Amino acid sequence: MDICSTKMLAPFLYGYLTEAGLDEAGRGCYAGPVFAAAVILPKDFNHPLLNDSKKLTAAQRNLLRPIIEKESIAFAVAAVDNNEIDQVNILQASFSAMHRSIDKLTAMPEILLIDGNRFKQYNDIPHQCIIKGDGKYTAIAAASILAKTHRDEHMLQLHKEFPQYGWNKNKGYGTGIHRNAINTFGLCIYHRKSFRILPEILR
Repeated sequence: MDICSTKMLAPFLYGYLTEAGLDEAGRGCYAGPVFAAAVILPKDFNHPLLNDSKKLTAAQRNLLRPIIEKESIAFAVAAVDNNEIDQVNILQASFSAMHRSIDKLTAMPEILLIDGNRFKQYNDIPHQCIIKGDGKYTAIAAASILAKTHRDEHMLQLHKEFPQYGWNKNKGYGTGIHRNAINTFGLCIYHRKSFRILPEILR
């Protein structure tokens, strides 16, 4: 099953199935892993701040993360590093990160709600791709928050090794500060070489 939905933010798509929301973070970054999260929420879960992680402040995301992790039926976060991204491409790496997050769930969902318009089938579990799903369904919104906060936390650790790139602020995205640092210092071991960052900057 792979049909895009147009429903607004709702607690579930099918009330009679155990649903896991999935989302990724860091797909467009120059450096670091891509992270993905899978979340199964109780049908009655609700929080007034819950929304697409991109529409929340860092403080709001960090407030929601422990609430989601505590109150979820099951959640898991997984990552695919920059070396594997270079080997398989970022789209396939995103699918792999999602699959790995499902692998780690302590409860198995009956359907997967995927943020976006593409997904690689996971075993025999049906899935539904939902464009901008992180702003439509609570489980996907929760997954977007976990993927984002776990990745940001990881990038803060990598920043300690390579502070010149400003990853404590840009989290590996191609900001002006990050691009200027690459021009000055070159690429490091955590950069995604397949993204052809240097030729793009030189152009």
